[in-house]
Amino acid sequence: MLGLRDLSTEMLESILDRTESMLPVVRGGVPFPIPARPAMIGLLFLENSTRTRCSFEVAASRLGHQPIVLTGRGSSLDKGESLVDTAANLAAMGLDALVIRSAIAGGAGLVARNIGIPVVNAGDGRHEHPTQAILDASTLRARLGSLVGKRVLIVGDILNSRVARSNIHALTMLGATVVLVGPPPLLPWTFAEFGPGVEVTHDLDGVLESADAVMMLRIQLERDAGRAVASDYRFAFGLTVDRLSRLGPEVPVLHPGPMNRGVEIDDAVAADIARSSVLEQVARGVAVRMAIIDRALEFPAGGF
Repeated sequence: MLGLRDLSTEMLESILDRTESMLPVVRGGVPFPIPARPAMIGLLFLENSTRTRCSFEVAASRLGHQPIVLTGRGSSLDKGESLVDTAANLAAMGLDALVIRSAIAGGAGLVARNIGIPVVNAGDGRHEHPTQAILDASTLRARLGSLVGKRVLIVGDILNSRVARSNIHALTMLGATVVLVGPPPLLPWTFAEFGPGVEVTHDLDGVLESADAVMMLRIQLERDAGRAVASDYRFAFGLTVDRLSRLGPEVPVLHPGPMNRGVEIDDAVAADIARSSVLEQVARGVAVRMAIIDRALEFPAGGF
């Protein structure tokens, strides 16, 4: 699972359906059958992460497998070892699958071409974050039903967001229109790779009332986005209490985290139980990653 660009709609829907079957396990009501041979799942995280890393770890454990966590700090990568060499050495230790997060766009694909075990992309630079987009799609399907004809606003730092890129692929594949909203310096020059179903605007207030769902993104300061943002960002692009009141009563609010409260989203908006789907995203994140690990182990030669 390296990205969503080449994934078929049928396969995406299959993963979403499998996710639903995993949710009772995540919520603690149903145990997952104990595997005949528990697998060892490597988690190679070379960028900071809380939700993604922990949810993969929980997902592997819920499936009855053993997660093995390695971060960049303290590893041989600090000594100059290449990403491929690090991954190849981990695979040689007998891992059954490898989940990788890297600052290198295409890093997961590079690793997958050089080791003989399934690889799952947990975020690669500004490129893709496929499991996040699948959990977002799962959350939206649960709230809205079919996404055909729905308008989903993605607001904020689009330029640096692998979450936005993967969500564009997933949501348009499922029939939604994605409206990208942000200041001009934080929107890419072209969206030709995505085809139809993508709109772009710099006017959040002008599209709020047409939204069926709103996904807020943080400004990625670690990718130097801060220099492209004015001090009045919240007033132009933040989801304030006033803007929330202008949304339809059934419009859910999503955020992949971490949230910068008081910048792209106000405290009261994040805490609005009826609107905020943030914790539901987290729960579904575990179920999605269970579904993907399970399928990767079922079809280790390339089931996706």
